[in-house]
Amino acid sequence: MKFLKVGRVAIITRGRYAGKKCELGEGLKTNSETEVLTEELQVVIIQPQDNGNKSHPYPHALVAGIERYPSQITRRMSKAKQTKRSKVKPFIKVINYNHLMPTRYTLELEGLKSVITAETFKEVSQREEAKKTIKKTLEERYTSGKNRWFFTPLRF
Repeated sequence: MKFLKVGRVAIITRGRYAGKKCELGEGLKTNSETEVLTEELQVVIIQPQDNGNKSHPYPHALVAGIERYPSQITRRMSKAKQTKRSKVKPFIKVINYNHLMPTRYTLELEGLKSVITAETFKEVSQREEAKKTIKKTLEERYTSGKNRWFFTPLRF
């Protein structure tokens, strides 16, 4: 689909990460089963795959999102407590286009295309390394104050 491009923020509507914000990525060739959970998430598309492939014969996208958002911070907190509460728990996943609701927002995450590829999902160690890279990127963006809306859970 033409509007599901790299960096587009979308909301997951089905599965374990339903309602979470995520960023859409570039085409990917693997998929994993989803579990039912009612919390809302936004994701960012990393790799869209419009035509599908042999292993996943349906349109899908590799997405990255935040599983656990940073906690609220006040000025009275110590620096150590502020850093601890600024931690982010990311996730990466392959999601069918039918389970994504795109938004008008985009999020620029430089360098994630090269980190997350189809081979990332084949081994657990590669997947963990990719998550660490995403975590570092998201935490830097959070502490710099950019895209604050992406680091808050959806309320509706």
